[in-house]
Amino acid sequence: MNILTVPITLLRLQYTILRIPLQLVEDQLMSRLATESPARLMYERTLGVLDGAVGSALGDRDTERRGNALTERSDALTRAAQLEEEAARTEAEADTALEAKRKQVHDEQAAAREAKQRDVEQARRREDERKHAAERDALQRKQVAKKNADQLAAQRTQAAEAEHRAEQTRLREAEKAAAAPAKAQLKDAANKQDEAAGKRARADRVEKLAEAEKAKRRNETAANGQR
Repeated sequence: MNILTVPITLLRLQYTILRIPLQLVEDQLMSRLATESPARLMYERTLGVLDGAVGSALGDRDTERRGNALTERSDALTRAAQLEEEAARTEAEADTALEAKRKQVHDEQAAAREAKQRDVEQARRREDERKHAAERDALQRKQVAKKNADQLAAQRTQAAEAEHRAEQTRLREAEKAAAAPAKAQLKDAANKQDEAAGKRARADRVEKLAEAEKAKRRNETAANGQR
């Protein structure tokens, strides 16, 4: 046996003894953690780097390969965890962006519906205002037409009343003109009646005087005959 191999063999044995507690920690504690747990990956990588370095220094190829394999495995799992974390973060960002987009679309749709509703309400108000304005205009025109009709009717009534008064005046004048000769004749007849009555009265008085005179004479004759 080479004298140089004795210390190396001793060092390998010492490292094997030294690594037992480390292996116990890995088997009893780290194995309970998730395979991709950051603490477990860091411990396994540290242990792999240590095995690789010691194996390389001591010429222990098995320990070196085991260390390198453990390091590569830890690095691979770490990269996978990072990729999964990035994927999860990306997915979360995508979900956040999608949710934001959905919210934006929802808000835009809600705003569009509100704008459309406002337009509909404004159109309805304008239509109501137009109808009310048309009704007011129609009422005003009706009132103006009624006022004009009332004025025209009043004017026609006044004209008819004036014409009626004029006609009544003409009728009275015509009656007066027609009644004038009759009144004259009546007056003449009345005068003649009065004259006839006066003559009859005078004749009656004369007749009475004659009768009285006759009676007087008869009385005088009778008186003379008695003498």
